Amino acid sequence: MMLQLRRAVCRADTGPVIGADFAALLAQAQGRDEEAFARLYRDAQPALLRYLKVIAPQGAEDVAGETWLHVVTGLAGFTGEEAFRAWLFTIARHRAVDAGRARERRRSVPLADGGTGDRLTAPDTADVVLERATTRATLTLISTLPRDQAEIIMLRVVAGLDTHAVARIVGKSPGAVRVAAHRALRRLAAVADRAGAL
Repeated sequence: MMLQLRRAVCRADTGPVIGADFAALLAQAQGRDEEAFARLYRDAQPALLRYLKVIAPQGAEDVAGETWLHVVTGLAGFTGEEAFRAWLFTIARHRAVDAGRARERRRSVPLADGGTGDRLTAPDTADVVLERATTRATLTLISTLPRDQAEIIMLRVVAGLDTHAVARIVGKSPGAVRVAAHRALRRLAAVADRAGAL
């Protein structure tokens, strides 16, 4: 189920995957190489946005921007290349919590969206449209989970983090993360079986 979920959520992600060059790229980005930082950004941004759209659906793009600002300011002092994604998603989670608190302090009336976020900048093939629809349907399905379960699934599936990294980010024990993920996957499987979605 986890593999099927990962495929469905990540199917529309056509960005680069850095792989073995990551350590060198991170070192270049820490040395203020703009192209290296841009590659890190392009690699992580799609997964980061999908995660934020589940945990902070109102203003996910703004929270992502705040996250990257914090990454830029803290990148020179960052150590532990294998933990970069965990560090990035931890920052994102903290920024999402801050944004939620700020939103609670200043209630506002949302304006109607003109659909500008859904407009494509270049024509896509029918396959890409279908993949995006599948990704949206899967994210919608995940967003029906209780917030903590949805966040854990997004961190495990989209961010690709291990149980211990997710536990540190959400402030739970690894056992609690495994139980929450198991319950979430069971719930998703039941809903998907009823709907024939996955």
